[in-house]
Amino acid sequence: MKNKIESRVPDYIKTLKAYEPGKPVEEVERELGVRNIVKMASNENPLGPSPKAIKAIRDVAGKTHFYPEGDCYYLRQRAIKAFGVRSEELIFGNGSNELIELLMRCLVRTGDNIVVSRHAFLVYKLVAQGMGARTLEAPAKNLGHDLDAMARLINDRTKIIFVANPNNPTGTYCDRLSLVKFLKASKGVPVVMDEAYCEFVEAKDYPRTQRLLKQFPNIFILRTFSKIYGLAGLRIGYGIGSPALVQYLNRLRQPFNVNLVAQYAAMAALGDRGHVARSLRVNAEGKKFLYAQLKKNGIWYQPTEANFILVRVGDGRRVFNAMLRHGVVVRPMDVYGLPEHIRVTVDVEKNNRKFMRALLKTLGGKLPNA
Repeated sequence: MKNKIESRVPDYIKTLKAYEPGKPVEEVERELGVRNIVKMASNENPLGPSPKAIKAIRDVAGKTHFYPEGDCYYLRQRAIKAFGVRSEELIFGNGSNELIELLMRCLVRTGDNIVVSRHAFLVYKLVAQGMGARTLEAPAKNLGHDLDAMARLINDRTKIIFVANPNNPTGTYCDRLSLVKFLKASKGVPVVMDEAYCEFVEAKDYPRTQRLLKQFPNIFILRTFSKIYGLAGLRIGYGIGSPALVQYLNRLRQPFNVNLVAQYAAMAALGDRGHVARSLRVNAEGKKFLYAQLKKNGIWYQPTEANFILVRVGDGRRVFNAMLRHGVVVRPMDVYGLPEHIRVTVDVEKNNRKFMRALLKTLGGKLPNA
């Protein structure tokens, strides 16, 4: 057969490298013969969802033969009050990843480009390449965004600029003054502020981007229920931006893109401030413990404004594989251009201690008494 289907696939798709997911914990345990593996690789909330969200999931289970609200009507009303936004500024997605794809489909064409920082979330580049667009990557500054370098990359074919704040996987952040300066230099190009981890930020000069929307209408804010709210498995995120852009994104999205269970769980999660407070407390305590232990053992780490820590270990892939045998799953960072590093999720105390024991065994040390 001369005209095989694969011959019709464009080269920019053929050369695309798929996102590398981690293996299920149960499969790793089976392969290695290890029991009670702790997963600290995906920045999930170690406390899980709010008990109120779990109850909402159970309560709505009997209604899953119905299609969900196509516009997330009830969740929208709750979110308007919780986030202080207008309805026309708000859009929900099947995770914030879907909103990244919708933004690309809406704004980017083959031959255009996006601007990102080195060591930023891989999905930006993957989606751009999948559309035949180029990614212009600015060098990192102290593992974070060099906004001046990013501004210099903007040209006539630049259609979106992505700023992850805090940045995954480094945990760094852009302060308010630097961001405002950058927005003034952005030439009106849409600037997508990916704030998946914003609730964890402790820095006083972190920008509150919603307050900047009137001054800079080219901002589009991405957030998620996956992290602080513990609903990663339900895939629900949201975006805040100019009503004009939101209107076009709504035309592109699928009619029932956010499932029924996710909508009800998210509504309940928004009503449980106590669970959010507990999650923040566990994260702050976990960071304090891990910082102290890493420092005590002479292991370099990047201070973080998120719920994960970037740790330099020499050979990240080797350390990742070795730690699996000690019952801990972390994330190797070679795919992010950081082959000497791993990323570890801040967890509850028991799991943080297990991580440190596994890391020190792998590196040839021993966990000091704490």
